[in-house]
Amino acid sequence: MHGIAVTLLTEDKERLTVLQQRLESTQMGRDVFGHVGFPTSPTDAILRQIQDVRAEVVLVDIDPQNPQRAMNAIELIHSNTVDIVIFAVGPMVDPGIIVSAMRAGAREYMERNATPESMVEAFTRFAASRGRTRTTSGRARVFVVANAKGGAGATTVAVNTAVGLQELHGGVLLVDFALLGHTALHLNVRPMFGLTDALQNLHRMDQSLLQGLMTTCKNGLQLLAGPQEPQQTTPTAAELARLFDLLVSQFRYVVVDCSNRTDQTARLLCDLSNAVLLVAQSDVVSLWSAGRLRSFLEEGGGRDRVRLVLNRY
Repeated sequence: MHGIAVTLLTEDKERLTVLQQRLESTQMGRDVFGHVGFPTSPTDAILRQIQDVRAEVVLVDIDPQNPQRAMNAIELIHSNTVDIVIFAVGPMVDPGIIVSAMRAGAREYMERNATPESMVEAFTRFAASRGRTRTTSGRARVFVVANAKGGAGATTVAVNTAVGLQELHGGVLLVDFALLGHTALHLNVRPMFGLTDALQNLHRMDQSLLQGLMTTCKNGLQLLAGPQEPQQTTPTAAELARLFDLLVSQFRYVVVDCSNRTDQTARLLCDLSNAVLLVAQSDVVSLWSAGRLRSFLEEGGGRDRVRLVLNRY
């Protein structure tokens, strides 16, 4: 029997029927296992059943009234299975739920009342990426570099971190989220495209298009350049989650220059990262700013991820 093998998990029996009907109408996926309830431990029978039926995709339905159980299930499935991709289905109005689902291990996030067409798009992206060679970890580690105060040196730290990781490990992408990008100048390249183009084309983004928007630098480092003119780039939480879902599946490390941002985008980037390097200098103003920026960044889901880098000590 052809089609992508899909497991459907929800906490509502009526929702299971709805999801089964939508899946069937895509004509791309086939329901190999549907269950009301989530796995709660690595030895849970549900988890074993998912593996026994050789599911390729697990679609997890998120209850907007109590999303944490779904997040725990996503993280559990992601941590205890190999070569299984997780699609989350939930509300689009809460950025925190979207970011939490992607961080827990979901590759796709769809509206809870998603049409079959949006499911088809997600399955198409999965089918296109199924044969790709993955990195050892499966998902890149993301490091965001931010300035405690203008001129502290965040861009220099971001560029040197990316270059160092590329020389040691390879598979590194540098993303310039600054309002006016300077990383291209540091790397002595002239990008034709960049981050703005990627955000504008997320609706049709795939591996080939993403690669075409990047600039290859010395030693193979890839750059997704920032705007060359001052520009207020304010993507939504869903757009950022979608972009980073693509990036972490293609690279081993993603380094983000967030040097001159102190807005909601900076906080969302913090939520999507494994660590935030807050660059400061050893003067009173810089350290005063660092303390307040740390509190700001940790108000979202990025608690305990911020690390202070004392530059030019």
